[in-house]
Amino acid sequence: MGRRRRRVREPAYAWWIGFGVLLLAAVFLTSWRLALIALLGWCLYEFSLVPTVCRVMTRQGFACHEPIRGRLFACSAAHQQVKNDALWSAVRLPNPFRRESVPDPNRDTGVVVYSPSVRARLAENDRNVLALAAAGTVVTVIFAVLGLSS
Repeated sequence: MGRRRRRVREPAYAWWIGFGVLLLAAVFLTSWRLALIALLGWCLYEFSLVPTVCRVMTRQGFACHEPIRGRLFACSAAHQQVKNDALWSAVRLPNPFRRESVPDPNRDTGVVVYSPSVRARLAENDRNVLALAAAGTVVTVIFAVLGLSS
């Protein structure tokens, strides 16, 4: 299975400049709607656009360093299943979409293998940023539904 890589990625500061411009425009125009758009854009960026690495713990206990986009995604289907389990366990719920894995007959034996429950843990910084982005999304939806005037 080959890896798919983009040769050139946009620099992260380009996104932050865009968020800053939106926030400055919201302040100067005193528009809470523009501030909500900036917040929603940041949430989208953290969920699915930020260039990062997979960070799923492999069976041997090492973090995967494959490049990905978005904190919700992983580099392969197997790693995505582990990350989905971690996301569900972060909100203290079992994954209702979990597929049972088929045992691998060619697996390494004689080595320490970390259980799926241990592997399915998000890094602390990922948990914190995802919690902030989820809270930002909820705040954006509430304010958009309420439609408070400025």
